[in-house]
Amino acid sequence: MSEKLVIVESPAKAKTISKILGRSYRVKASNGHVVDLPRSQLAVDVENDFKPKYITIRGRGKIIKELKDSVKKADRVYLATDPDREGEAISWHLAQTLGLDPESTCRIEFHEITKKAVKTALENPRPIDLDRVNAQQARRVLDRLFGYKLSPLLWAKIRRGLSAGRVQSVALRLICQREAEIDDFKQEEYWSITGEFSPVDREKDLFSAQLVKVKGKKVKIPHAEAAAELKTQIEKTSFRIIEVKKSQRKRNPAPPFTTSTLQQEASRKLGFSARKTMSLAQQLYEGLEIGGEGSVGLITYLRTDSVRIAAEAQEECRTVIAAQYGKEYLPAKPPFYKTKAAAAQEAHEAIRPTVTGRLPQEVKAFISRDQFRLYQLIWNRFVASQMPPAVLDIMTVNIEGGEFLFRANGSKIKFPGFLILYQEDRDDKVDKEEGYLPDLQAEADLSLRALHPEQHFTQPPARYSEAMLVKTLEENGIGRPSTYATIIDTIRKRNYVEMENKKFIPTELGLVVDRLLKENFPRVIDPTFTARMEEKLDLVEEGKIDWVETVRDFYEPFSNELEKAEATIERVELADEVSTIECEHCGRMMVYKYGRYGRFLACPGYPDCKNIKSIQKETGVTCPECKKGQIVERRSKKGRKFFGCNQYPNCTFTSWYPPAQKPCPECGALCVLKKNKTKGEYMACTNQDCGYEQPVEAVETEGGTADV
Repeated sequence: MSEKLVIVESPAKAKTISKILGRSYRVKASNGHVVDLPRSQLAVDVENDFKPKYITIRGRGKIIKELKDSVKKADRVYLATDPDREGEAISWHLAQTLGLDPESTCRIEFHEITKKAVKTALENPRPIDLDRVNAQQARRVLDRLFGYKLSPLLWAKIRRGLSAGRVQSVALRLICQREAEIDDFKQEEYWSITGEFSPVDREKDLFSAQLVKVKGKKVKIPHAEAAAELKTQIEKTSFRIIEVKKSQRKRNPAPPFTTSTLQQEASRKLGFSARKTMSLAQQLYEGLEIGGEGSVGLITYLRTDSVRIAAEAQEECRTVIAAQYGKEYLPAKPPFYKTKAAAAQEAHEAIRPTVTGRLPQEVKAFISRDQFRLYQLIWNRFVASQMPPAVLDIMTVNIEGGEFLFRANGSKIKFPGFLILYQEDRDDKVDKEEGYLPDLQAEADLSLRALHPEQHFTQPPARYSEAMLVKTLEENGIGRPSTYATIIDTIRKRNYVEMENKKFIPTELGLVVDRLLKENFPRVIDPTFTARMEEKLDLVEEGKIDWVETVRDFYEPFSNELEKAEATIERVELADEVSTIECEHCGRMMVYKYGRYGRFLACPGYPDCKNIKSIQKETGVTCPECKKGQIVERRSKKGRKFFGCNQYPNCTFTSWYPPAQKPCPECGALCVLKKNKTKGEYMACTNQDCGYEQPVEAVETEGGTADV
């Protein structure tokens, strides 16, 4: 019997596809890229049309040998890597490594791992798209030239271990720019006056209205004295309703998720980092064990700019809506959403469930808590996008008294439509703040029950949250949503930014790096320039411009700027931050340093004193062994997080799991927090004779669930 070989990136994806295709196909995983540019050198031949030098990735030799053996046994080979530039490049590298002809019909592409999608792809193989490969190669070379040429300059002029990136540096620029706006902001005082009114014959029908005009002009109340004077005048005035406006307003549902909007909403609603969202979405896409079904892909491809939905998916969704919510929640025609991004690939779909009839509650028992929460978010957003608009009754009442005009606004939901299931997080507050007004008629006399002057201050621009930064990067066409998680991780690991109340604040180091780049490389870290570069990469993918010329147009002026900067920039002396911890060897106050695994403490007396120590993050839990020390968060030599007693070496207690704040309710021993796919996060007693376990609310940690 002839054997057909399908090669994908990940073992999880291979498992799901293997179940679909059965015994006549063999499905193998490459574990991502098999070749890449070496880390130890530039590996781009600038003098030879920027030819990249690829090498086999360390540890991939065994995988390549297995794939070559499988290719020899197969009558037909299909490369089924992801349907984007990166996936196309992986297929191209695989073809070259395995001796396949890229121009043969060896490439298949699907956007969801379902039986229909995979079978359809196998019926329509195609050659590898070299334009798409060239677009990925151009991006890789551009990023390598930018990073490997500019980072050494930062090492020489500031400190070793720093990095610059073509998109990373623009993200830092936005954060530093916002901080400068906050520093320059001049706060101004202003006041508002709210009146409480009721119809003269219905005292219980109390409602609030805002003072909006005085003598026909928009009210401006600069200070307390002006507010007090107005209050005195208003209290002497009689009021009546001069106008009642009633109307209806429709609120349309948000479109289904793209990569960017998924990252934003998962951050707002679930508190997930961009990296955690992408990691969980990858798991949902590649396939998870769902009871008797086996490994099942739960969502469509997670890297997409498109909001398009396939017609058959819409029809299935309409069936689910009618069954779950009733026909009144079914619009006459399926909604159509237009993708905003000009470069979006309309062959792609939005992120949606592969089977809408697979309800979140039906899979909850088989997947982890965080996987379930993200799947539920995607399912709710998609189904809500196929529902009718919400209808709101709006009421506006204008109230006049002498030279004063007050206005009251109210709304109530007449028909919830899609709001029965989902609403975007940023819209939630609007409806909560507005209640509906009592029955009011024009010309009715009102009683003024109370006046409330209130002091306010103008607010500076808000610092970027992760969701806000992702949105800004996307709106300005900077980078691609699939890279945002890596960008954000990098600027945090380099200590260019810190998080305070879930908002980015540039560190002193970040400000110094940004200032050096802004003063010497204003062109390449300008958001507009970076966005234009993304547009050029799209044109390369479309086969309209040459990738080598695109790289050359960037590199030649950049090279001149770099040469000038190396000659003119003076070294920046960045003082180490002094801690409150005394070196036990020489008595000096230790300083904070930055290494491969983040901050650590070092004695400033180096090389005379070489004392260093990790920064211990306290947990507030007493050590169960010595009863004297406290359990602190530490890092192993390989950078892995663990928990141990701060009395080490006198006490050697350690745990890979974070301690719970409360002891075991049954035996009093230490409890730790654990996670797995079936139980989610749970509290477990460390006393093996006890066996106590209890589900808990998940502890959201930056960087995903792996460390917990």
